[in-house]
Amino acid sequence: MSGNRRKAFLVSAALVGGALLMTACQDTDKAADTGASQGSPSPSGAAATPSGSSAAGGGKGTGAAGGDSSAAGKGSGATGGTEDGAGSGADTGKGKREPVGQSCGANDISWNARSETQAGGYILISAKAKPGITCVLPAALPTVAFGSDGTEAGPAEQAVGEQITLSGNTTAYAGVNPKSADGDGGKELDSIIVAVGDEDPEPVSLKVGTITVDKPVVTNWHTSAPDAVPFG
Repeated sequence: MSGNRRKAFLVSAALVGGALLMTACQDTDKAADTGASQGSPSPSGAAATPSGSSAAGGGKGTGAAGGDSSAAGKGSGATGGTEDGAGSGADTGKGKREPVGQSCGANDISWNARSETQAGGYILISAKAKPGITCVLPAALPTVAFGSDGTEAGPAEQAVGEQITLSGNTTAYAGVNPKSADGDGGKELDSIIVAVGDEDPEPVSLKVGTITVDKPVVTNWHTSAPDAVPFG
């Protein structure tokens, strides 16, 4: 090969090599651009992660809200309890209320009267609260009246008794001696009028059979029938 031809061949080889090198560089740049282009979702993906975190945070917030709602429910329950406790009753000091006993009226009581032979004969009155009622008989004589003129029985005892709470099977007794006066005087009657105190608006009439009434007397209320015998 002549020198000129050899020189031309080397120049041509150099040019081809340069072209190949440039093509390789361009392919590398294109690949880099393509990688960058394919990597572009990565920021979006990164953005998706915070979005997911935000969603998780939202879930957390909802849970907190649920907790608050539950707390609010508890608060409501406490209010309900307070309203319930604010009804009639006395505060026990332990967050509870207990019913305060009301005074008995004649219509709160189931009455009974029967004649007894002890102590020369007397009428035993028994009083029991009607079902579901709790009431208090005052420490005073029962009001017992006779006949159309309303003759009232006086005290058969010197001391006033104690108040009695009627509830369930608790029974109170009072004894009436319709004739404490000597002699044959008096009026014949077959019923008595009984009330809890002079102010009782609904006294009851109890049948007792025929009795002679003259200066009648009545005992206090007692929880035992033998204690209600009107001696003397």
